Amino acid sequence: MSYTDGMLKDGALKGRTILITGGGTGLGKSMGKYFLQLGANLVITSRKLEVLQKTADELMAETGGQVLALQCDVRKYNEVENVITETVKKFGSIDTLINNAAGNFISPTERLSNRAFDTVVDIVLRGSYNCTLALGKHWIAAKQTNKTVLNIVTTYAWTGSAFVVPSACAKAG
Repeated sequence: MSYTDGMLKDGALKGRTILITGGGTGLGKSMGKYFLQLGANLVITSRKLEVLQKTADELMAETGGQVLALQCDVRKYNEVENVITETVKKFGSIDTLINNAAGNFISPTERLSNRAFDTVVDIVLRGSYNCTLALGKHWIAAKQTNKTVLNIVTTYAWTGSAFVVPSACAKAG
């Protein structure tokens, strides 16, 4: 019995390239491992190249798949464009974007500075916008179809929750 039994068939993502922002740790890392097990090529990004490279090495050793680790601050459009360029150089195309990069300050809202609020919104909302816009423009220019964008959200985007107001606002956006 393999890890993928009961879900997608082995090889279901063979030949596909998946880009995960915030892919070095947590949910991004877990999703990436599963995609590699299904045969995908993987690109992981975050601001911390050391963390990304460690994750890439670990995932390649565990799965035998190909992982490209690229440093990228999703708040910076030119860095997002660079990720697209480098990914296309290595894998030829990008089939799926997973907007997973996130930031948060677990704090009562009244204690947050306006800069703290802006930082979370810029990573979660503007980062998703930057990645989706840049990749969408790339796909349109290359006349590529059958592509997918998945945005990772959370229930508090609809219900609200104490201590995570900036994140809730950004994820709802």
